[in-house]
Amino acid sequence: MNFDQIVISLILCVALVLFAWGRWRYDLVAMFCLIVAVLFDVVPEKEAFSGFGHAAVVTVAAVLILSQGLQNAGVVALITEQMKRVQFTSFTLLAAITGIVTVLSAFMNNVGALALMLPITMVAAREYNIPPARLLMPLAFGSILGGLTTLIGTPPNIIIAAYRAEVVGEEYGMFDFSPVGIPVAIVGVLFIVFIGWRFIPKGRMTKNASLN
Repeated sequence: MNFDQIVISLILCVALVLFAWGRWRYDLVAMFCLIVAVLFDVVPEKEAFSGFGHAAVVTVAAVLILSQGLQNAGVVALITEQMKRVQFTSFTLLAAITGIVTVLSAFMNNVGALALMLPITMVAAREYNIPPARLLMPLAFGSILGGLTTLIGTPPNIIIAAYRAEVVGEEYGMFDFSPVGIPVAIVGVLFIVFIGWRFIPKGRMTKNASLN
């Protein structure tokens, strides 16, 4: 390994440790690692911030803005009110939340879908006396699974599509990921709803509520 490869490897290891530690915000860790890479001249100074103008980054930022706009427009409150009108059991609530976030994250950034559903999930957990962990973990995995199904569902899909356009001259279409993503998402959601939640630590739970 040459000097640049050693430095990059060390920077990646430090970044992983800092991400796992959780003391610093992720964006600060990323910026810190970028600055270190520039100081060691493994990233050219003139190209250090060129990635911020990449089409994939701009697209993800636009989707996140759209997600926040939906939340500010009252979509969260509307969904919450509609869910309150339905009498869920603990099992059907888990299935509903996981299924909804999976569908949403197919047509918006999965982080945005997660942010949109997070307050709804917390309200539902309080309403049904369910430990939030029992709903939040399926929520997180559902958003990831839904993001697999379309081009805009998750940032890696957008990045890969942009890279393919540079190399081959043709991007992936909106639903080119669907033949693989949809079956994986369906199987994943079924696993979460029927089996996966059982592996989540129980945490605090009142005597009136249980998923068992």
